[in-house]
Amino acid sequence: MDYEAFFNGHLGRLRDEGRYRVFAELERIVGAFPRARLHREGQDPCDVTVWCSNDYLAMGQHPAVVEAMQAAIGAQGSGAGGTRNISGTNTLHAALERELAALHGKEAALVFTSGYVANETTLQTLGAMLPGCELYSDAFNHASMIAGIRHSGATRRIFRHNDPRHLDELLSAADPATPKIVAFESVYSMDGDVSPIGEICDVAHRHGALTYLDEVHAVGMYGARGAGVAERDGVLDKVDIVQATLAKAFGVVGGYIASTAATVDFVRSCGSGFIFTTSLPPAIAAAALASVRLVSGQPELRTRHQERAATLKRRLTAAGLPVMPSTTHIVPVFVGDAALCKQASDLLLDRHAIYVQPINYPTVPRGTERLRLTPTPMHGDEDMARLVTALQDVWHTLGLGSRAAAE
Repeated sequence: MDYEAFFNGHLGRLRDEGRYRVFAELERIVGAFPRARLHREGQDPCDVTVWCSNDYLAMGQHPAVVEAMQAAIGAQGSGAGGTRNISGTNTLHAALERELAALHGKEAALVFTSGYVANETTLQTLGAMLPGCELYSDAFNHASMIAGIRHSGATRRIFRHNDPRHLDELLSAADPATPKIVAFESVYSMDGDVSPIGEICDVAHRHGALTYLDEVHAVGMYGARGAGVAERDGVLDKVDIVQATLAKAFGVVGGYIASTAATVDFVRSCGSGFIFTTSLPPAIAAAALASVRLVSGQPELRTRHQERAATLKRRLTAAGLPVMPSTTHIVPVFVGDAALCKQASDLLLDRHAIYVQPINYPTVPRGTERLRLTPTPMHGDEDMARLVTALQDVWHTLGLGSRAAAE
């Protein structure tokens, strides 16, 4: 086989479809968020405004978070020393896990190297080891959840997105004695919609299933202490296993689960993705611990964040731009074509020094391509005004206004 020809042929098709991913080389600037420095080959660096960061609360540059990381590096060095089983469990890991368990009102928590690894490892481990387990997955679940479910080898069933009635139909047809897990998310990051957590949990528990909730795009941003949508909606006690991340609202890196002590210990003891992975550096754990404590104690951050999202939606709608329905901080702007979505992103960067990545298939279904905006507490009114003007210019240049009207 001509491997190079195969690889290049596939990449060529991605380019032809407008789906080839080009990474912008950005240099973050402490104290200047949401500004960053764009580096391009053969050109001088230039400053751009970032509108698609998942550092939702700008905690990645918070002085206390940066200081905690620097202090831990100075005290303990750069690496963790191994897996958690082999000299890699640190006092900071343990403190972070206690803090996360308390945040979600659970007995215990377990930290992983990423949210993806947390989802894949936990669902794979539970699905594979619970005898005859069946996994029920929302149709819009994240790729990491899908990977864990598939790799478990367990029977999997898909229920329609955010549809408790369909889930009830599927569970009603199952053997009551069979172990079951219902896996779903709170905030779906590409559409910005929210699941009916309480209803889904009630259905699951009525049929003897465990509930597994991904709060990745909600933790830190919803609820009195930032525990997520389940806290905001008063249903934390209905969620058996919470999974979330340290890489978005908390501005660092890593993922975790929180649940009963026995559940967490089971995954700790049996999950390959945890057992055989070198643990997070102590400095990362220190920064995450500082961030969790800060965010949980500052509800005004969440208030400001929600106001910024609402204001941006209002301004975009008033400007006649096709904002997709969203009840959260996610602000998707519909394009509907992969090539045009990439062109819109390029024009925003080249003409207006605004960075927004195009969202294309397979992240979203074909025909629903979009720009995904994520306003933060640090995006001011002037930033929003510039963004709206820039989007209007791009829409006019590409004829997207007439195309949207025609559809």
